[in-house]
Order: sequence, then C-alpha cells, then structure tokens
Amino acid sequence: MTGTRAERMRRPLARQVVEAVAIDHGVCVRPVPVRRIDLVTGEETVVDVPCGATLASVCPSCAERKKRLRMAQCREGWHLEEEPVFEPEEPNAGQRFLVELRADLTKARDELAARGEDTREIEADLAAVDEEMRRAGIRGSVESASRPRRVRSTRRRQDAPDLPKRKIAKTTIGRTYTSPEGKVFRPSIFLTLTCDSYGKVNPDGTPVDPDSYDYRRAARDAIHFTKLIDRFVQNLRRVAGYDVQYFATVEPQRRLAPHLHMAIRGTIPRADIRKVAAATYHQVWWPSTDEVRYEGDRLPVWDEHQGAYVDPDTGRPLPTWDEALDAIGDDDEPAHVVRFGPQVHAECVLAGSRDADRCIGYLAKYLTKAVDQCHHAETPAQRAHVERLVEALRYEPCSPTCANWLRYGVQPKNPRPGMRPGYCKGKAHRREHLGYGGRRVLVSRKWSGKTLADHKHERRAWVLATLGIPADQIDPNRYAWEPVSGNDPGVLPLAHRLLRAIAERQRWRRALEEAKARAAGQHPGGFSATAA
Repeated sequence: MTGTRAERMRRPLARQVVEAVAIDHGVCVRPVPVRRIDLVTGEETVVDVPCGATLASVCPSCAERKKRLRMAQCREGWHLEEEPVFEPEEPNAGQRFLVELRADLTKARDELAARGEDTREIEADLAAVDEEMRRAGIRGSVESASRPRRVRSTRRRQDAPDLPKRKIAKTTIGRTYTSPEGKVFRPSIFLTLTCDSYGKVNPDGTPVDPDSYDYRRAARDAIHFTKLIDRFVQNLRRVAGYDVQYFATVEPQRRLAPHLHMAIRGTIPRADIRKVAAATYHQVWWPSTDEVRYEGDRLPVWDEHQGAYVDPDTGRPLPTWDEALDAIGDDDEPAHVVRFGPQVHAECVLAGSRDADRCIGYLAKYLTKAVDQCHHAETPAQRAHVERLVEALRYEPCSPTCANWLRYGVQPKNPRPGMRPGYCKGKAHRREHLGYGGRRVLVSRKWSGKTLADHKHERRAWVLATLGIPADQIDPNRYAWEPVSGNDPGVLPLAHRLLRAIAERQRWRRALEEAKARAAGQHPGGFSATAA
C-alpha cells in the first residue's frame, strides 16, 4: 500500500466507487430483493426491484427516473389540441366489497344513533373502511357523520375584490390565434405565485429583523397553502369560462415561503390572472389557538373509561372537535386567512419552443429534493431562520387530528392514547417539509387523460417496440412475488448485485442503441446501411 495515511483516507472505498458507477448508469443503489416464482415452471429466482425513491438523497437514480416521468407527463398535457379521453375504470371486486361493507356499517351506525346509543366504536370502523377505500383507489369521500353538515357563510370578505363569473364551457382546450400570415397558434400559460410577505428580508432570504418577522403567520400559511391553491383554481375556472387544466409544483422561496409554479393549458389574460390571485383567499374555521391552556408537565390525561382526554385537575373531558367547531359563532372571525402575495408572474408559452422546455425543466427542478434541501442553509443566519420557522411549526395545529389541539384545551378529532403537544407526527411538522404537508406535484384530472402509471407503461411499450419484442409475449400473470429478508441465503452482497445490474443496464443500452440505429437505416457502427 502506497501513499501517506491521509492520502489513503481520501481514497474512495470500493463500495462508493460501485455506487457512483451505478448512478452514472441509472441503476438503483438501494434495490429491494424479492423472490420471483414462475407459476408455469415452478422456478424461483431472487431478483432486485428498484426502490422507487423520489428523493436524490435516498436514491439518485430512482429519483431522476421519477422526475423524467413527471416531465413527460407535463409535456404531453400542456399543449393538447384535442380533448383528452377520460373514461373511469369499472370498479373491481375488492372495491365493490368495500362499498357493500361501508353500506352495512352506515346502516348499523344510523340505527344506534336513532336509539341514542354510543356510536364511537362504529365510527372508528367507518373511518378505517374509508381509509381502505382510499387505498383501493376510490376517489372522493363518503359522508360519514350522523350530524347535519356544518355550513359557513359563503359571502365574500369585504377586503377581497369581487370577481366576474362566467358560464364554464365544457372544454379543457384553450383558444387559438391566427397571425396575418395565416399561421395558427395555441399558446398556454406558465404562472408563478407565492405567499405574502412576513417582514423585510435580506438577499439571502433571512429576515432583516428576526424579532419582528411574523413566523407564526408564515407557519400557518405553509400548512394551509394547498387549500389556497384549490381556491385559486376554482376562481380561475369561473373567470376563464372553461375547465382550466394545470400541472403545478410547489417549492420554497429562499425566504422559505411556499412558491407555486403552474403550467396552465390555454391562455388567459394576465389582468384576469392578477385579479384572481388578488381575490383568492382561504379561511380556516378552526378553534382559536390564541390562549395556551396546557403546557409543560400539566397536560391533559387520557381516560380509558371515557375514551377521551380530561383535565388533569378536574377530570372533566375536554370539548370534542365538533363541540369546539360548534362554539364558533357566525359573527366570529376565522382563525386564519391565507392569501397570495402581490408577486404574480405569467407568460405565454408556445408548444415545442425553447421556452416550453425551459419552463418544464423549471417545474421539475427541485422534485428530487426535500423542501428543506431546495435552498441550502449555508450561513449561521440562514440556519437560525430555519430553526425559528421549525420552532413556530412545532405547536401549530396541522390538521383536526393534530395532537397540538390538547395544548389549547380541545380534544383532537379521533383521539387516541399517547398524544402529546409538540410531538405530532404530521408531515407538516417535520423539518424536511417546513410546514408544507401537501403533495409536491399537483395535476388536474383531465391534464392528459392518463395516469402516471399510464405514462410509465407507454415508455416501457416504446422500449419493447424499439427492441422488437412483442408486448403480448410478456404475461404479467405468469409470476408471483414474495418479499425476501436481508439475511436470505439467495441474496448476494449489495456491491455484487449492483455490479450485475450495471452489466445488465449496459447490455440493454447497447441493444437499444443498435435497434434505434437499425430503425434509422444506420449501421450499428455509425455509418449508413446502404454504404455498408
């Protein structure tokens, strides 16, 4: 072994080199071993399945593959010239069974309520069935409460401008424009919106005066930002007069406020977009959190007999979530109002242009990073800014089921033992999300008429067609799959598995390049077949 000890320490380990080469070839570096059973021959083989991570910090190869798939989805739906075909799938046997079970539980719950008996246990069963229905792909929700639906006034706020309301045409395609030369254009919109200001900031995104910076409002805006986007789309469709379709991504600005980039099919006047952004708001009708009722060691206690949290001194149960909402009067103000800031940037983009490619790349720029990784906190001031925001989020309720409601004397929705303020496991409270608990990619239902799985299947079908492999020769029902533990004798060391995957990827890539060359009339060596 040559070189000094310091030089040897700087040299990469063999596993690090293998992982680096695997990433260069697009190979998953955290493959999941599974046992594949051939139902025809009975042969059992341990194979690796990509982990499917969406973050580059977990697996760069899988994250990049997911990002490319999203970019293809965005590109295909942005400038459609024909209405996308949208045909819902027929419900399968499992979905039908869940609906039948839901019907039986609903009837039993209603009978118990009519007799004045306790329905908490069956309500929990209904919630579990609703969750299973969601996992089974049943969109929407089934009304589960036996009480009348709570209605709030729909009158617009006096501090929000009114918007024109047009009849919405049954189309998702934007209008076309014809130039004097007779050329037809169908432009679309690339839109950028962000939250309002919480105080003056420096060029690096840190507050000029941290003590006066409104971290509490910043935390609340981040938590409810998804609802604000929903309201904006609703208002935009009413003003535009057609069923506006969009592909949007959410990322933080340097000051850590949520930032929305949205590709909109069709064109809308910029003046109308600015009016909609200024008039859009979301009111949060939640119990007040201005007064801290319990903190430190004096916290509500779980009473197993009552199935609820009670006051540690009196033993009286805290108001339930529904009781706390009922206590909000019609003349009361909402707990919080979320709005967009004055910065609205909208530009027209033509299909196939450099601007279109640039905007699509910008939409997907940070999809492989967690929210807190989009902008690195390099200086002490930036790190302190992040810590102050995380601390403001710690005790801010993120949902009706959040444990932080106990701090303000309210029973969370669907309470359970072990809940403690400041330790909610909700997504919005995690440092890597910085308060934003929604999805990073928001796609309207009629964007391309296809699901993400459909786009993935199309890419796979293209590869098989290019290689000349008939898709009907591959029977997906031929194999059964079983999980494999890490200490299974059939699982080779990770470095060995990565080397095999690299070799396999190189073989497939050579075969694909040769097939593409043949399809273009080129010899695999690079010159034309006629010249050969």
